Amino acid sequence: MVFIVMALVGIVSGIVGALIGLGGGVILVPALLFLGTGFAFFPELSPQQIVGLSVIMMIFTGLSSTLAYMKVGTVDYKSGIIFFAGSAPGTVIGAFVNKNLDLPSFNLYFGILLVLLSLLLLIRDHLKEVHWFVDNGRQTTFIDKQQKEYIYGYPIWFALLLTFFVGFASGLFGIGGGSIIVPAMILLFLFPPHVAIGTSMFMVFLSAIINSITHISLGHVPWIYTAAVVPGAYIGAKLGARLNKHLNSETLVIILRLVLLVLGLRSIYEGIFSS
Repeated sequence: MVFIVMALVGIVSGIVGALIGLGGGVILVPALLFLGTGFAFFPELSPQQIVGLSVIMMIFTGLSSTLAYMKVGTVDYKSGIIFFAGSAPGTVIGAFVNKNLDLPSFNLYFGILLVLLSLLLLIRDHLKEVHWFVDNGRQTTFIDKQQKEYIYGYPIWFALLLTFFVGFASGLFGIGGGSIIVPAMILLFLFPPHVAIGTSMFMVFLSAIINSITHISLGHVPWIYTAAVVPGAYIGAKLGARLNKHLNSETLVIILRLVLLVLGLRSIYEGIFSS
């Protein structure tokens, strides 16, 4: 029964993660925290074990969805490599900090992070567009399937600094970094949402490799459960990437902020009332 539930959680994590560029960890981590504390039949894994399982899963969700997005041309490889270069050292540091985090603190900080990101996306239409990053950095032009032209960009130094903190959060919370980098790419760098998602999954794949090596060395990975989660997540990521092609940009942003808000509020609730 446990393995069936794990596989189903993996499938849902893969679908949502690939659909909106989060990597899947933002679904898997709170789901396993909830199942472990809410159902007697389900093993209560430590935050460290859940994060370790999540980063292993994200190698496969990242690979599966990146291959799908490569086919439709929505992966900015240069940006993905730059973002990875900044995030890689952050993931290692975040993984070591994770060792000292208890469950209530983990839930609370994780939830606050998700709610803040959701609120930023909620008010983005009421914010004046920030063109400073585009005007003062490397620029790229992209034309989507509706023939709408986007000009996006960023200073490389700022991207490296930002993605270092994204990597730190990824190593700490096991969320892949997509839940932070996608809103930043859309709000600050003016990426078209489809390109932000495809590029995010490319970065998630590369970062997850480094992240997983660190968590494996720390003994955080419950290997017995990867056999259920990884295949489900890989299949789910393929489905999510396929579904992404049929949704317009605004629909993707709406889904992204709703998912972040719901998961964030639940995590804050667990962090406050389980402490």
